[in-house]
Amino acid sequence: MNKNKKIVVEFTNERIIPASGLAVVGSILGKSEFVKQLSRMDVTKNRSQHQIKNGDILLTYIGLLCMGKPDFHSVCEFADDPEFYKLALGITRAIPSEAPRQRMDDIGSSLRKEILAANIAMLKANGIVPSRMPNGYVPVDIDVTPFDNSKSSKQGVSRTYKGFDGYALIMAYIGTEGYLINCELREGKQHCQNGTPAFLRETLALCRQLTDAPLLIRLDSGNDSAENIGILLEHGCYFIVKRNLRRENQEEWFDDARANCQNISTPREGKTVYIGSTWKDVTYTGSDQQDYTIGIRAGYEIIERSIDKYGQFLMPSDIEINTWWTNLGLSDTDIINLYHAHGECEQFHSEIKTDMDVEWLPSGKFGTNELVLELTILAYNILRMIGQESLGLKDTPMKHNVRRRRLRTVISNLVMMASHVTEHALRIMIGLGQSNVWRFSFSRIYTAFADFSL
Repeated sequence: MNKNKKIVVEFTNERIIPASGLAVVGSILGKSEFVKQLSRMDVTKNRSQHQIKNGDILLTYIGLLCMGKPDFHSVCEFADDPEFYKLALGITRAIPSEAPRQRMDDIGSSLRKEILAANIAMLKANGIVPSRMPNGYVPVDIDVTPFDNSKSSKQGVSRTYKGFDGYALIMAYIGTEGYLINCELREGKQHCQNGTPAFLRETLALCRQLTDAPLLIRLDSGNDSAENIGILLEHGCYFIVKRNLRRENQEEWFDDARANCQNISTPREGKTVYIGSTWKDVTYTGSDQQDYTIGIRAGYEIIERSIDKYGQFLMPSDIEINTWWTNLGLSDTDIINLYHAHGECEQFHSEIKTDMDVEWLPSGKFGTNELVLELTILAYNILRMIGQESLGLKDTPMKHNVRRRRLRTVISNLVMMASHVTEHALRIMIGLGQSNVWRFSFSRIYTAFADFSL
């Protein structure tokens, strides 16, 4: 570079849009009737007339979520070129200024069922079928994760099991891609099993609207409950549920494994692993209010360490016992590997918390934060769809093979993509510069979602 050249900042009247990817977001949302239905619904009865429709309010906020900017004040970023953002997101009247907060306070959690139904409709309208694992099962991972909202006085914020103040959300993901099928905002102090049976029934009903394939439900030990197992059995699901040993005698488990286990391995000196299964009775109350007792397979992995990984001898030996409920007919090793894969949902939690920046919920009202979280379902799945569509071809700068594109990559490279906007012959032209290495991928993705029809 010539040292005599200098970089000078100047302002122009050109229409440079910093978030052109919202055009893809609008194409995906445009196939759903949810926004139109919402605009006709009177869900804010304390307002005599609406200058801005409810559908426009929620469309605007979904756009902010897809940009990773859930704060209500971020709507001001649309102010410099509102006409483009209206067209991109399908907004009919106007983009609100500070209206999202007040109107969303009015709406609160009243639209939960409608939003969950709209999520299913959106996925189906865009041809999304949750992928199966190689064994033929569609995974459904249900897990509780805390949102840190410490040093705030928001409704529902209380001490979580992680030791900080916040909320305890329960999330449900479907498919190997990790589409968000259901979630529920909870107070931080709420036990993970409290309310889970109803959430589980709701989630299974939603899953069945997306796929007829066999479902594999995976749950942590906090949801080790006979009631949950009864629900899964009645719905014909396969499951792996981490068992909570509670008051069970761990020495008996270890002694039984040493006496009867056929799968014993020694990965290194001083470490012995026992893998096997036994059967235990579970009594649950069915939907007909009758009690049923059934034998359920209880798989186990027991690890005995007489020498730790640093070579230190342990006296007595350290015994680690992990057990699972399951009704799968697979090998014990396959069961363990399938449960370990359940940990992948921690990655999905992280993407919502950090990539979308949703962990610090924007309102002090519990009902409004419920609405924020429900709209996050739609925004998260839109970003996931864009990421999955970007895979498979060689038009992206990332050459290594991946099964799933992280949401941070989708937001930074495909949603927050700058473009030069011009109007000609009743058409809006989005100009992508030659220095943008994602331009070919963006064009393909926009065309795929804009032209897709069932």
